[in-house]
Amino acid sequence: MVMHRILLVVLLFLLASCASVPNVAALPDATPTTVIVPESTATFISPSPTSEPTQAPCDPRAADYCITDGHFILHRPIMPPANDSVDTTYRYASTANGKREPHHGVEFLNKFGTPVHAAANGTVIFAGPDTEAVYSPQINFYGNLIVLKHENDLYTLYAHLSKINVQVGDAVFVGEQIGEVGQSGVATGSHLHFEVRENRVEDYFATQNPELWLMLGVDERNIRCGVLMVSIIDEESRHQYGEMTLERKPTASDKGKTFYLDAYVNEMATGEENAAMGDLIPGSYRIALKYNGHLYERWLEVKSGKLTQVVIVVK
Repeated sequence: MVMHRILLVVLLFLLASCASVPNVAALPDATPTTVIVPESTATFISPSPTSEPTQAPCDPRAADYCITDGHFILHRPIMPPANDSVDTTYRYASTANGKREPHHGVEFLNKFGTPVHAAANGTVIFAGPDTEAVYSPQINFYGNLIVLKHENDLYTLYAHLSKINVQVGDAVFVGEQIGEVGQSGVATGSHLHFEVRENRVEDYFATQNPELWLMLGVDERNIRCGVLMVSIIDEESRHQYGEMTLERKPTASDKGKTFYLDAYVNEMATGEENAAMGDLIPGSYRIALKYNGHLYERWLEVKSGKLTQVVIVVK
């Protein structure tokens, strides 16, 4: 009896203290006790992981400009040391100041015999003289012509050739030589006329601006260039013709430069844009357009390896 009282006193003392309670298994006669903790201290809410907000796609009609990756998937059909630069005097959809027909491709000015290479893996669907005007508006317009079909109904055309090295049905690989530069068909001087078409290869107006598809060149510092794409539209989203000035802002190491860019003639403005310029040195540019007596101007950035989109809404 005395022993029971001693044990009871010890137990009461332990329950009243802040020390850890001994393992109840050491007290065979003890009944497990439920301790009720106040609700305010019993609940612990761990912070949930914060997800980054989803950024809405840039809208070039609402922003000064938007920068995207573009789709520069085609290799240049002319390789160095030959001239692999697009001729800037007769760009896609231009008329060379009204002196020539609207251009459905771009030109690479080179001497006779310069190797011409496939811009991507593909299959030859035409190789020979342009005698039936299937791909052109008139007979012998392109002269000696090669047409390649690539993935996703994309096609490339190589015209005015002096020599053809492939035949219909051949599978060709990117960079493979398929012909040589010449002056066959309706051509002034030796050069390669290069086109990109989508879906309807026999449609003369299914062309796309090659400067929006060709892989970008590098500047003298070996930095990848960028591309500018412009849409001049009215308030009803109809393309409008305009002549623009593009000025690159001078820097400590760059004196800057001024370019002149014409919108596509109306019959060629069938896509999203109606002006484009490739191989631009990365940097800040000012674009200016005079339209119906109003001056529209914008500062924009051209980034290495990227496409800068600008939409100018005119009244």
